[in-house]
Amino acid sequence: MAAGFKTAEPLEYHRSFLKENCRPDGRELSEFRTTTLNIGSISTADGSALVKMGNTTIICGIKAELANPTVEAPAKGYIVPNVDLPPLCSSRFRPGPPGEQAQAASQFVADVIESSEVIKAEDLCIDRGKLCWVLYCDIMCLDYDGNILDACIIALLAALKNTRLPEITINKDTCAPEVNLKVRHGLHVHKHPVGTSFCVFDDSILIVDPTADEERLATAQLSVVTDEEGRLCSVHKPGGVSLSAEKLQDCISRATLRQKEIQKLIDKVVNSVTTAQ
Repeated sequence: MAAGFKTAEPLEYHRSFLKENCRPDGRELSEFRTTTLNIGSISTADGSALVKMGNTTIICGIKAELANPTVEAPAKGYIVPNVDLPPLCSSRFRPGPPGEQAQAASQFVADVIESSEVIKAEDLCIDRGKLCWVLYCDIMCLDYDGNILDACIIALLAALKNTRLPEITINKDTCAPEVNLKVRHGLHVHKHPVGTSFCVFDDSILIVDPTADEERLATAQLSVVTDEEGRLCSVHKPGGVSLSAEKLQDCISRATLRQKEIQKLIDKVVNSVTTAQ
């Protein structure tokens, strides 16, 4: 009976739960799904991480390549993120070039990298004007059940902390770079940005960490990214109804708490892997 109601009247079905201050999956309105993290699972990548938030599953692999710095920024390397939402993660996605949602997610991740200064581009420079690292961050969704933006940022941050780059020396005689794969160094992660996403129901009820069903029925969505100093790195609101200043402040406060939890989780996993090695 409940399944029929959910299919025929999805919005009314959700409202019947929201009236009782809970959600169809049993969570409270301000409760996040269980978040788990593994790092270093892709042996062919220079750094990797797998994140699960409820059923939403995201993997991030980082591949470092040598390149020439741009003329405009001779002392900087660069980071190129790409979010892939393949048909395997949900029937809503079709094969072919990246759709609108995947492109928007890639842009969101790129904006967060830039605004948060998680990695300083200068740290990726090897030889000014001649040689730098490019970090290709491939983020793929394996199972889509809403709130991919938060999961993408966690996967990216954990993968960056797991990345080890080989030592590069410039040969004095030939001026050619020489790669020493036996000696690897970690990246200097300057900031720890974490995203917290919300949905608004019926223009007034605020819920965190929405599932795919909740996203589809919401009247607005909002993602807030903060770092460990409580600095606001990004606010992403793709259309929908406007939010009061009070509600926005509430979202930022919750995002600040979430940042601390996720940073603790990432540090714990990174330390346990380091200890195991």
